[in-house]
Amino acid sequence: MTGPSTAVPRILIAESDPWNRDLLMQLLLSVRCDARVEVYEDGKQALQALENRPDLIIASRELPGTDGLELLRQVRRGAVAPGLPFILLSNRGDSTSVREAVPLAPTAYLTKPVNFEALRERLSALLLEEGEQVYCEIPPLLPGLKLDNFLEMRREASDGAPVMTEVHDAVVRSLKARTLNLRVLEEDIRTDPQITAVLLAAANSAARHREGPVNTLMQALTRLGATQSMNLILGLALKRSARLDDPQLTGHAQMFWKRSLATAELARTLARQHGIDQELCYCAGLLHRLGELALLRTLHEWKLAGGKLEDGQVDRVIQRFGANFGSALRARWRLPLDLRELIASVYALMGVYGKPALVMNLSGQLANLAAEDDIKPVVESKAARLLGMDAASLAALRKNS
Repeated sequence: MTGPSTAVPRILIAESDPWNRDLLMQLLLSVRCDARVEVYEDGKQALQALENRPDLIIASRELPGTDGLELLRQVRRGAVAPGLPFILLSNRGDSTSVREAVPLAPTAYLTKPVNFEALRERLSALLLEEGEQVYCEIPPLLPGLKLDNFLEMRREASDGAPVMTEVHDAVVRSLKARTLNLRVLEEDIRTDPQITAVLLAAANSAARHREGPVNTLMQALTRLGATQSMNLILGLALKRSARLDDPQLTGHAQMFWKRSLATAELARTLARQHGIDQELCYCAGLLHRLGELALLRTLHEWKLAGGKLEDGQVDRVIQRFGANFGSALRARWRLPLDLRELIASVYALMGVYGKPALVMNLSGQLANLAAEDDIKPVVESKAARLLGMDAASLAALRKNS
């Protein structure tokens, strides 16, 4: 492809890290929603895919098998479109590494973490005429598809919860300092289950790090770094249905979000009182309703594609599918086992458990109490008894939460 074109482009992405792959795909689709994107995790697969004659390649230099530099070399030597636009991404920005690539004439050589907006501008120049925009309709549902079948299909591949934070405002505030400020960024996004879960998953990605599990938001931000963290946050906002704007669903989402926040805050307070990890308990509380929120986002997708929701149907499918959506997400995103076990303890105490599990279970019970509910069942629960919490201390905790 020698310049912008309105023809539907075929784009090849070669990137070993799953979160970077997803980010690149979302960025591409935000520029050309009609693009046919092929994604590969190693250079050998990408090399074989050149037979499909892509219009643009975006590849990481650090690929298993055939690395990105060799992939570029093969493209430039080959008879199949030797002038093909090729954006090479690399962890290596030293002069020696750059000089190795220059003779192969990459369209761009970008060091990681990539500047999100700069890459988007470059893609726009390659894929669009000046001032051109491409509009894509949402594909309709398959004829005769029932809601339960749709949810079964989406359970293992859902995009997660809706984004509850004003992402753009959060990023702008974090940039007001002279340098990217992780503490400011954390304060702005720490109440958002989806952002927290995705950053944790990206930081724990086996393709990226092997230093041990990351269990809290600040640990994730520190491991990823400010630029990559903000790239991922901005990427979340690009996805379709990232924000709920359907009145039939937003009330449910606000309810589950508020319960998550209440559980998280109670867990942090109890953890401080009992000398255990406050941020780990806060994180577990925040994420324990991730499944219900993910299900609501999937219902939004159903409606965007032309599906209908009858009265009472939302409550029914939340009851049936909510927990399964959460379990599938936590497993697919490979959240650390310790964190997943704490999330599970909000619902029930099982097997051998320690203080953190008791704190989470008690926090979940308190968060689910309505203002008019009697606190006595919580006082008599196993978690309250083992933590030594009497009616007065629980009432005070409930009042101050």
